Amino acid sequence: MEQLEMLWLYQQADMEVERFERKMRQNPNRQQLIKHRDFILEQQNVVKKVEADVAMMSDRVEALSDEIKRLQNSVQALGEQLQNNPPQDIEETRRQLEGAQKLVDTISRYESEIQKIRKDSEARDKQQHDARLRAAKARQEYERIKPAYDKEYKEQSVELEKLRAKAQEAAKGIEEAYMEKYKTIKKHSLPPMTRLNSDRCGGCNMSLPAAVLSQIRTGAAAVECENCGRIILIEQ
Repeated sequence: MEQLEMLWLYQQADMEVERFERKMRQNPNRQQLIKHRDFILEQQNVVKKVEADVAMMSDRVEALSDEIKRLQNSVQALGEQLQNNPPQDIEETRRQLEGAQKLVDTISRYESEIQKIRKDSEARDKQQHDARLRAAKARQEYERIKPAYDKEYKEQSVELEKLRAKAQEAAKGIEEAYMEKYKTIKKHSLPPMTRLNSDRCGGCNMSLPAAVLSQIRTGAAAVECENCGRIILIEQ
């Protein structure tokens, strides 16, 4: 049997493997497991982000609280200074009172920011709680489906190995150069081989030049379609 015809028979077995692998990938239970797995990971990322945000909020509250204490001490010190060493004129009094008011305004602004952060933190806590609940429900559904899928996968794996063994058997006797060309074309075109169909490539249905048709019909080795790159065999 010629190499191209042997390769054609191998392709039939190889495409059976491809179709069955695609069927396994499209298994409804597998698709559901992937969906739930991805959702769980997404919720875990939400939780991690919330935890990081809350940690930053906590650090900010701590820093603001320290600054408020420092400013309050400054206000107290200024008050004591005004009491112990009263200003000598109105202008000095005005400047010291303005300084004290700026301190008080800054304290008020920092306290408002702390209140806002605490409110945001409560919202983040709820967001984190909800994400954990959603992840838990998805995990329960994942664990419910997985045993059935594991059973299906085990059964399908047996069938897949049979198909692969059949393809390996069909590959015996095919020269390495032909097999390498087949695998190279397979990377961009499925199936890698086709039959001539009324002077057209049976894969992409494009008309072939007369020179290419002549090569195919005179038995040239592994003639490829100029458009899709498939190996073209003469009509059956």
